[in-house]
Amino acid sequence: MTDKTANQMWGGRFASGPDAIMEAINASISFDQRLAAQDIAGSRAHAAMLAAQGIITNKDSDTIREGLLTVLSEIEGGSFQFSTALEDIHMNVEARLKEVIGEPAGRLHTGRSRNDQVATDFRLWVRDQADAAIAGLEALMRALLGQAEAGADWVMPGFTHLQTAQPVTWGHHMMAYVEMFARDKSRFEDARRRMNESPLGAAALAGTSFPIDRHATAAALGFDRPMANSLDAVSDRDFALEFLGASSICAMHLSRMAEELVIWSSAQFRFVVLSDRFSTGSSIMPQKKNPDAAELIRAKIGRIFGANVALMMVMKGLPLAYSKDMQEDKEQVFDAADNLMLALAAMTGMVGDMQANVPALEAAAGAGFSTATDLADWLVRVLGMPFRDAHHVTGALVALAEGKGCDLPELSLADMQGVEPRITDEVFGVLGVHNSVASRMSYGGTAPERVREQVTAWTEKLG
Repeated sequence: MTDKTANQMWGGRFASGPDAIMEAINASISFDQRLAAQDIAGSRAHAAMLAAQGIITNKDSDTIREGLLTVLSEIEGGSFQFSTALEDIHMNVEARLKEVIGEPAGRLHTGRSRNDQVATDFRLWVRDQADAAIAGLEALMRALLGQAEAGADWVMPGFTHLQTAQPVTWGHHMMAYVEMFARDKSRFEDARRRMNESPLGAAALAGTSFPIDRHATAAALGFDRPMANSLDAVSDRDFALEFLGASSICAMHLSRMAEELVIWSSAQFRFVVLSDRFSTGSSIMPQKKNPDAAELIRAKIGRIFGANVALMMVMKGLPLAYSKDMQEDKEQVFDAADNLMLALAAMTGMVGDMQANVPALEAAAGAGFSTATDLADWLVRVLGMPFRDAHHVTGALVALAEGKGCDLPELSLADMQGVEPRITDEVFGVLGVHNSVASRMSYGGTAPERVREQVTAWTEKLG
């Protein structure tokens, strides 16, 4: 592509083409070629509307629409030659369209600008990514539901401060992540609803004098409505920021779960065995099985959160309407979307494959005086003791057990009565971990019955 050809795309305002440095900083085709399908879909909808409104002939519209499909097939087939001199995907497509169909290609840009064109393309692409994220989250939630259903009765330690707190069930722990990822899903769904308005037809910033039908192009592209203000339409990138915000929170949740899988799969915990598909070995230590997929998921939050901050910084000082700064809106979003989908797929695979070490979970559930709260509750419920007094008595019993090198259920009745004479042997019925979790019947509690109810409810919601 010569400077003369590139200059013709700009019109007669400029006497000479850009030099190499300006071309390099100005061009975006190296990354915005990912918008090709969206760009061509928007152009085909625009051409159909122009004909329907009598702005161009039906013949020209049909020729343009067919020519655009030819260009799309070339791009998808890998034969399309992208040109940096033509800057972006829009100019590359239009230049090739002219080579394919000739003079009618020049009518395509009637009643629009690259400003509303890129805003439409990018919005369509982000909408597709929101749909992909929603589908990915649903797949992960189903994998978690499978684990929760299988392990509704399996006991494990619940932690606070990463210290043993109270026994919970494996199913309850899995369902906690279902709730977290469900909120992520709802954030993407909410952002999608808000972004589903069409900028097309806003033109450069003020609309157009041509009698276009923005409602028609909005409907053709699956939007709910056209955006109501042309200035806002070309200058808004909230849709991308909301996508990045939802992605950042989702990546944080993925990172938290990845951290637990790293800990749980260690030799010190042995709570889970991760499949070979999502693990690697060591180059010098043959015994090692490293949870690399989990570790890489844990690292993805940095890239995704960084993309969110980067786009915020691009947008924070821009006056209305369009500024060239906004060309820097895409690479971060592309990278964040790619890494989010990779992390979701990897986590779904790990959750689906992982095997819980049920005996190790149960042994850990009973360690660390995990039923101390059950003992305190029994003192309140059976002996009528104020909770603060029961808390004190239980603390004394924990100290006694610690001194003897045993756990609470291993204390004798005489040991317990030495601290509180009214304790009876009925207390041993609440000190087992299975009894403990079974007693947590409050809504949202860890009892197997409650877990199964939540599994059923979420299975029905996901369909």
